[in-house]
Amino acid sequence: MRRPRWKAAVVMSFSAALVLTSCGGGGEDDQSGGGGDPDKTANATISVFGTEPERPLVPGDTSETGGGKIIDALFTGLVDYDPVTGEPGLANAESFELTAPDQYTVKLKEGWTFHDGTPVLAHNYVDAWNYTAYSPNGQQHASFFAQIEGFDQVFTVDPDGDGPQKPPTPPAETLSGLKVVDDYTFTIDFTNPHAVFKTKTGYAAFMPLPDSFFEDKAAFEENPIGNGPWKYVSRVPNRELVVERYEEYQGDDKPKVKGVNFTFTDSDAAYVEVKGNQLDFIDTLPPQAIAGNVWKDDLPGRADVADVLAIQVLAFPVYDPKYQSADFRHAVSMAIDRQAVIDAIYEGNRKPATGYGVPKLPGWEPGACGEYCEFKPDEAKALFEKSGWTGPIEITSNSDGGHKEWVEAVCGQISNNLGVDCTFVPVQEFSQVRQAINAREMDQIYRAGWLADYALVENFLNPLYRTGGSSNDNGYSNPEVDAKLAAADSAESEEEAFKLYHEAEQLIAEDMPAIPLWNTPSIYGWSERLTNVRLTPKRELDLAYVEVK
Repeated sequence: MRRPRWKAAVVMSFSAALVLTSCGGGGEDDQSGGGGDPDKTANATISVFGTEPERPLVPGDTSETGGGKIIDALFTGLVDYDPVTGEPGLANAESFELTAPDQYTVKLKEGWTFHDGTPVLAHNYVDAWNYTAYSPNGQQHASFFAQIEGFDQVFTVDPDGDGPQKPPTPPAETLSGLKVVDDYTFTIDFTNPHAVFKTKTGYAAFMPLPDSFFEDKAAFEENPIGNGPWKYVSRVPNRELVVERYEEYQGDDKPKVKGVNFTFTDSDAAYVEVKGNQLDFIDTLPPQAIAGNVWKDDLPGRADVADVLAIQVLAFPVYDPKYQSADFRHAVSMAIDRQAVIDAIYEGNRKPATGYGVPKLPGWEPGACGEYCEFKPDEAKALFEKSGWTGPIEITSNSDGGHKEWVEAVCGQISNNLGVDCTFVPVQEFSQVRQAINAREMDQIYRAGWLADYALVENFLNPLYRTGGSSNDNGYSNPEVDAKLAAADSAESEEEAFKLYHEAEQLIAEDMPAIPLWNTPSIYGWSERLTNVRLTPKRELDLAYVEVK
C-alpha cells in the first residue's frame, strides 16, 4: 500500500503558525515571566480550576476536558506535544520508525516506570491498546485503532444503537497488527495507511496501562496508576483531585512544583477566587470577567489571552426523531447572529465559525459551512416553516462553565427570528450532561464544544462526524462522509488530503448534525503567587513550566 508523505510538513506549518501568533502565553503586557523561588516552588502545591471527570480515569475511556487534563498529568505516551508550538516529539519512545510500507516499529526508553514502581514495557502498550479496541470493554476511544490490522475482528457494531439487540461478540480479543518483539520493542501493522498515526499517539487513547490494571480494574479506578510526571494522591468527588510530582519520572517535562490540586467548581466562583488569590489558576475567564474587559482591572499583570484550538458548537441528538430534518437544523443555525453574540457577551474576543475547524489549524480551510453558518433570518424562517417543527425549542448546557449568558442570547435570537419559544435549560454540572450524552438520552439541543486532542484538521472531523467516532455523541452517520474521510486519511499528498477533508466538511455542513458557532480563544488568569505561567494549545496550564514566587 502507498504511504502518505505529508506529516512532517503539517507539523512544521503548525509550529510556525503558533510561534508567529505567540500562542501559549506571553503577550506584551504579560508579567507572568521571571524567576521563581526554587525552594518555595519545589515544596509548593498549586490549585487549578477543573471540572469533575465524567468517568473513571482510564485513558482509553476518557474523552472530556475535565478528565483529559488529569489524564495528561498522570500519563505520558510514546510522543508528547510541545507546550508552545504543539509539535509532537518522542517521549516514552526511543525510536518510532517505519520499517515496512505499512508497519511501524517502536522502541521504548528503558528506565521508565509506572507510579507503582513497575517498568513500562512494550506489552503495557500492546495490552492497553488491545483492551481499548475490544468493543465489549466499552471504551470510548476504540475507534482510534481502526486502521490497525485486525480491528474488524475485535470491534463489532451494535446493530440497533442502544436498542434491545446486542452487538455480536468479536471473533478475536487482540489486534493482529500489534506484536511484542521484546521487553522494549513492539510493531504496529496497518490495513490502511494513516498518515497522522504517529502524531496521534500522544493522545490519551494511546497511553500504556500497568499490569495491575488488568489484575484489579476496580482498584485502579479508585487509585489510578500512570507513568507521567504526576501521580495520583487523593480525590473528593465533585470537589477536588490532588496529584503530586513523581520523583522517578524520566521525561523531559519534569515538574518544578510539588503538587497540583484540581479544584472542581463553577467558573464564576473560580474567577472570584483567582482574583482574591484563593485559587491559583483558571484557564478560561467567565463572561462576568470578559464583559467590559473588567479582567484587565481585576487581574493586572496576571492574565493573558491565548489562541487555543477550540470551537463552540450546538449539537443535535439526531437519534431523536424530532431532529431528523436538516431544514430545521439549518434554520436554527441561520437564525443566529454569531457576531452580535460575540460582541455582546465576549467583547469581540471570538471569531464567527465558517466551518468545523478553527483558524491556524493545519490542513483546515475556512468556508466549508457556506451560507448555513451565515446570519440569514428570512431564509431561516422559510426553512423552519418547511421543516414542520412543532412545539418549543430547548437548549441545555452545564451551568458551571460560564455558558448561561451566551446560550440565553442565542436562544433569544432563535425566538425572535423563527417565531418559536426557545428556552435555556441549565444542568448544574458538566458531568451530568456528559452522562446523558453518553447514554444517548438527550432530547434537547446541547452545547458541545471541541478542544483539539492534537493539532490537525483530522482531529476536528474523524472523532466527531465519522460513524462510530470516539466522540460522535449524537449518532450522526453518513456513508458518503465516512468514505471521504477515509480517502483523506490515506491520501498520497498534503494537497490531496486537505482537499478531501474540506470536501468531507462541506458534506457534514449539508447535514448539519452540529452548528459551528465561534472559535474560543482563552483569556486565562492566575494568582499573585505564580510566575512563569503559560497556556498550551490544548488550553492547559503548562505544569512543567509554572513556578511560585
